[in-house]
Amino acid sequence: MKINITETVLRDANQSLIATRMPFSDFEPILEKIDSAGYYSVECWGGATFDSCLRYLNEDPWERLRKIKSKMKHTKLQMLLRGQNLLGYRHYPDDVVRKFVEHSISNGIDIIRIFDALNDFRNIEVAVAQTLKSGGHAQGTICYTISPIHNIENYVKLGKELEGMGVDSICIKDMSGILGPQEAFDLITALKASVKIPVFLHTHSTTGLGPITYYKAVEAGCDGIDCAISAFGGGTSQPATESLHYALTQAGYDTGLDPEVLKAINDFFLPVKERFIKTGVLEHFVLGSDTNALIYQVPGGMLSNLIAQLKQHNAMDKFPEVLREVPVVRKELGYPPLVTPMSQIVGVQAATNVLMGERYKSVSKELKAYLKGEYGRPPGELDAELVKKVLGDEKPFTGRFADTLEPQFEKAKQEIGSLAKSDEDVLSYIAFPQIAEQFLKNREESTAVKVSYTIRKL
Repeated sequence: MKINITETVLRDANQSLIATRMPFSDFEPILEKIDSAGYYSVECWGGATFDSCLRYLNEDPWERLRKIKSKMKHTKLQMLLRGQNLLGYRHYPDDVVRKFVEHSISNGIDIIRIFDALNDFRNIEVAVAQTLKSGGHAQGTICYTISPIHNIENYVKLGKELEGMGVDSICIKDMSGILGPQEAFDLITALKASVKIPVFLHTHSTTGLGPITYYKAVEAGCDGIDCAISAFGGGTSQPATESLHYALTQAGYDTGLDPEVLKAINDFFLPVKERFIKTGVLEHFVLGSDTNALIYQVPGGMLSNLIAQLKQHNAMDKFPEVLREVPVVRKELGYPPLVTPMSQIVGVQAATNVLMGERYKSVSKELKAYLKGEYGRPPGELDAELVKKVLGDEKPFTGRFADTLEPQFEKAKQEIGSLAKSDEDVLSYIAFPQIAEQFLKNREESTAVKVSYTIRKL
């Protein structure tokens, strides 16, 4: 049986271990080698890469994608898209979603993994439809979490809903590494019996369960898994590519990977990793296993954000209390999966509750928007007292929030004016207005031709 392996070193591994701080120049020399390894796909875009390119790396994310594509002509390029949130943290109008998906594919993306943090598939339907229309592979995603209201029956129902939307494949997204091996076996078995399209699994090694979970998922018929080359594997990243290839090959599965090429790729990334360790970008705590995630379900990115927030207030002594507060807040919010942007909303509120010494004394605008229904349908019931405290007599919105948004692309194009040299520039501006505008201004200044004139009498 063929097992499709997706390599994540250029996106999720990079994001999980070093907060997406790897510039294009760090991996450009190895791209052609990665292309020859035999991967099913390489995840190289989406998630936080777009924001990080503009905000920290002084790179045009679209140009990065085109450069990767020029070096990788044989392997499918894959991205992660937050449905109606795209690569930002709010809902965008449908015209923007369609444009963004269209241009992602025309610039080099083959597979778009599309998810909604609440598993409210009203928020992915436009992105899925446009992906299919633009000739891309639409991978519908189920965000995995554990709660009293989440079970295999519920997940199978979601899988059937995705299949009914016309997606090409389904991915189970376990962002916290909390999916155990037996749970994975049972879930994949149930999904494979219920849908006819391929089923993929994404997990992290945060809790140490990742490799075992993958192995049992494959035994259950899972069609593909996400791995990271070992230099950037393990910890809050994905299980190591080489280890999974070895174990699965030994068991008679075909990964399609060349172990000698994998070694060359890993040898290349080892000094890159060491440099990030020396500069302090790669912290030791993300490299090991943290079984607390099995209790609190806090993914790696959320964990680092909580620590940063507490350090800012000189309150690291309150870290255990904040971790205990997270599942309480999550319950009151109807058990949302802890994935962007819900992980940030829940984490910030939990920390705020602890730091202020009074629960919900201060509420973020994002939390208020969530309670108002602007992010979508909560998985479970909201705490009635909390809703009353925050919203008063205001009734939550129950429809599809994007339906209330006016088209934005043409308006934004007028706003940014001549700074935008392409539709892609306009989309960058819409996604991150202030950051993108500054980036485009800097680009304009750096490319401006300065001409000096000397007038002399003949």
